[in-house]
Amino acid sequence: MNLKVLLFFCFGMFLGANVLSQNNEVVFSGIRSSKGQIILKIYRDSKSYENDQACKVLYFKKTDMVKGTMKVKFHLTPGEYGFALCDDENNSNVMNFNILGIPTEGFGFSNYYHAGMSSPKFSSFKLTVKENEVNKVNMHIRYL
Repeated sequence: MNLKVLLFFCFGMFLGANVLSQNNEVVFSGIRSSKGQIILKIYRDSKSYENDQACKVLYFKKTDMVKGTMKVKFHLTPGEYGFALCDDENNSNVMNFNILGIPTEGFGFSNYYHAGMSSPKFSSFKLTVKENEVNKVNMHIRYL
C-alpha cells in the first residue's frame, strides 16, 4: 500500500469517527446578551441533580450566537441524562441570585421550559442519549 493511500484511509477514518462522536446537538434559544458564556451542567439522575453533582460541565462562549440562538455539539455515552444551563453573563462561573434567592441570570433545561418559581424535577427534563444517533435537544432560556 503506498503512503498516500494509507494517509487518505487514516484521515477518512479520523473524520468518520469525529462526526459520529458528536452525538448531541443542542440549540440554546432566547439568549438576551452576547456577554459572558453558557454553562451546561449534565446530570445522570435525580440524586446527582438534587445534590448539584454534574457528571460533566461544559462551557460555551457566545461567539457563534445569531439573533439570540446558538447551536453546540458534543459527545456523551448512551444513557439517561438531564441538561441544565446557566447564562453566565458576568463570567463568574456560577449562577448569580439576588437577595431574595431569585436567579439574576438566565437558566434552562433540556427539552423543557420551566415556568415555575422552584427548581423542576429531574423527570421533567431527562432524556435518553442513544447510540449511533444524533440526539437533538432544545433549551429555551428563561430570565426572571
